Amino acid sequence: MVAAACYSMLFLFGLMQGLIGAFQYSRSIGPVPVAALCFDVAIGITCVLGAWGMGRPLGGLMPALGWFLAVFVLDMATAGGSVVIANTVPGTWFLLGGTACVVSGVMIAFLRRSLTQKTRR
Repeated sequence: MVAAACYSMLFLFGLMQGLIGAFQYSRSIGPVPVAALCFDVAIGITCVLGAWGMGRPLGGLMPALGWFLAVFVLDMATAGGSVVIANTVPGTWFLLGGTACVVSGVMIAFLRRSLTQKTRR
């Protein structure tokens, strides 16, 4: 029961990171989309630390699923044609960079798990 609650909280944490990042990604210093890059790195670290804390790769997958849900729902166009995440350089960095960091974080979690199982044998 406690593990299910922890996985749910990791999912909600990833969802909140995606939600907050979707509204704040466009902050930049000059031409560099600093906020988008920081949110990307943050979700990657969350995936790695979630897996490490739970001791299973599912702990890294849950914030990734929450992030994907929030970001892609907010990126879909409404009936009026508006979107939250615009097709700009910071928006592209937020979406593509975040996806790369999520995939990297989950892959690190799975690799770490397989390496620790291999050394236990």
